[in-house]
Amino acid sequence: MVNPIPESVRKIWDEWNIRGIILFSLSLQTVLILFAPLRKSTGNKLLISVIWSAYLLADWVAYFGVGLITQRAGDISDGPDHPSKQPAESNELLAFWAPFLLLHLGSPDTITAFALEDNELWPRYLFGFVFQVVAAVYIFLLTIPGNKLLIPTILIFIAGIIKYFERILALYLASVDEFRDSTLRELVKHYQKCDIVIKKDTDYLEVGCQYFKIFKGILVDLMSNFKRVNFVGPFFGDFSPEDALGIIEVELNLVYEVLYTKIQVTHSVLGITLRLICFGSVLAALSVFYFQVEKHGFIEFDVCVTYTLFLGAIALDIIAFSVLIFSDWTFCALRNDDNESRLGNFKNRIATILQWFIILKGSRWQHTHEGGEYEVLVTPFLFRRWSGSVSGLSWIRLWVKAPPSRAQKVESSVHLACDKVNHHFGFAINGFIHNCGIYQIFQLLHIYKIIALLDFMIEKLVALFGLGDTMFQIRVKTSTSLEPLTKELWQFLFHEMKRKAQNANDPEVAIKRICSPTGDCTLQELDTNGDLTAFMKKMTATYRDFSIIESVIIWHVATELLYYTAEKVSNEKTCNAREFSKILSDYMLYLLQLKPTMLNSTASASKFRLRDTCIEASRFFEGKKLKPNPVKVACEKIMLEFNTWELMCSVLNDATKLANQLQKLEKDMKWELVSKVWVELLSYGASHGRPTAHAQQATNGSELISFVWLLLLHFDLVESKPF
Repeated sequence: MVNPIPESVRKIWDEWNIRGIILFSLSLQTVLILFAPLRKSTGNKLLISVIWSAYLLADWVAYFGVGLITQRAGDISDGPDHPSKQPAESNELLAFWAPFLLLHLGSPDTITAFALEDNELWPRYLFGFVFQVVAAVYIFLLTIPGNKLLIPTILIFIAGIIKYFERILALYLASVDEFRDSTLRELVKHYQKCDIVIKKDTDYLEVGCQYFKIFKGILVDLMSNFKRVNFVGPFFGDFSPEDALGIIEVELNLVYEVLYTKIQVTHSVLGITLRLICFGSVLAALSVFYFQVEKHGFIEFDVCVTYTLFLGAIALDIIAFSVLIFSDWTFCALRNDDNESRLGNFKNRIATILQWFIILKGSRWQHTHEGGEYEVLVTPFLFRRWSGSVSGLSWIRLWVKAPPSRAQKVESSVHLACDKVNHHFGFAINGFIHNCGIYQIFQLLHIYKIIALLDFMIEKLVALFGLGDTMFQIRVKTSTSLEPLTKELWQFLFHEMKRKAQNANDPEVAIKRICSPTGDCTLQELDTNGDLTAFMKKMTATYRDFSIIESVIIWHVATELLYYTAEKVSNEKTCNAREFSKILSDYMLYLLQLKPTMLNSTASASKFRLRDTCIEASRFFEGKKLKPNPVKVACEKIMLEFNTWELMCSVLNDATKLANQLQKLEKDMKWELVSKVWVELLSYGASHGRPTAHAQQATNGSELISFVWLLLLHFDLVESKPF
């Protein structure tokens, strides 16, 4: 039988397989340690995909490499009489690389788990650890007779075992059961101290660390234990909105570090000791290899690869140490105002020095280039603790296939220059098309009609093959916008939560009253004549099960209709309320469609409702033109004509009726009511989502709803949810 693999290819594979795998493994470790910390700063799909691919490949490549070296170890054990095509010294050097793969299997400090569920797989990693160590020991034993690399191999083997053990321990400590037990033990210590002291003039970074020690209990259903801890210090509402944002940023960052990195291991006495032994072993092995091992007989390229592995291991450890030193957790561990000992004072001085560097992670604000009406969050990408952005999805733009828009734009001078070049270039191209008669050629050849025909054919093919749902979801994902968080929006959310907390005499009753899926609390507060409240009760009664899904879509469509048909207002307060309503409306629809677990809702039901609304609008506008401004024209036609076409339990019909009811209110009152209703719906979604959803989202840039959830938690307006 003819071998399908050419002999030349087999020779190349036999000669370069181990070398290629070992270098590829080191490359993956480099990608992970450099890029893994960035996933908490952005939700960019490309970056997340690169990290995910590197995370999955890293283990597979290391396992495969150990297997190849184990197979090659048989050649070494057979001695010089074995028909090996490489010198014995070269095979010994290849076997020396096996402990380096153990180092790689230990993974970088910046990522131990890609998802929350990975922490529960620590027994599997322990099982794999045993087998990989056995394989490495087997290779080591086969190379003992006459091996010039005996001492360096032992030293790297020790370092590899330590690294692998650190990873398993980190996964174990972040698993649900152990995380709950360790948190409970810490809470018991605080009970014994009776209280947690937070000073008024304390920096937000230190306050965030103090709060995290207690609030992390809610992740594992220990909220009731937290409520028994006595806080001595200012009420959370006494902090400024900007400081509150910084405190919550620190808390979410610590959640990320505890659950997805080695931070719990490396900050313990055991972890520091193991890390010193590991780093010292690598340095000692490099020294022995450089000064004492005779390189004669080794292939020069293999020696270069070996030095690359040494330098890579040292560089990765140095980077990991730098990340460790400048982490929030390090500051939290060092800061201890109660300790008046010499060691305690020394730790506090170190923490103060670190604070000057960590302050680079603090929130930074910048006025928008368009009028300077708002300040937006512009913390540099590399220093962010979260994405600092608010995504959005506009139903009307999705339906008319208009591109997503951004209300606030903040760009560097480079971006502004590029925009100007793009504008002038587009203007020049447009003039060229008209002046050279290309536009007339397009009209003569009926190009636009051909494009319309192709669009019609694609639509029919999609329907024929049942790809409607898939194509709709693609449209939804490509229609999302991204807004930087504005200081004014955050201040509005903070003051609303603070006001709700101050007006709540009984927190248990307040939670159910303040966080309503229909906006009842706001309607009762601002609907003086009761017409709107009566309308909402009548409307919700027509649904078998009126949930957050129907509420968000109805209020979103109503907000869209009001926003695009009403004239802009000059009053600053009303203008802000109008913009806040639009941003929060788009954001809630985005969560409902693309991240329903954040609202504890069903993905299939929300997608069905939105698509049904789009289909209903398409039927209504069949044969009608929506140019020149399709978004505005569509909203105006819906407001004017939709009541002529009634549909029982139609979401679009109910949303139009709601918009008409809101239109009867005074302009100032209308937007104040709508904005506060959206805060209430956002609060409802935040309070009913599971903590795991917020913890998981920390690896994708975090969401504004997670900040609202922690705000509610600080104001004691969140019920305990199981992990």
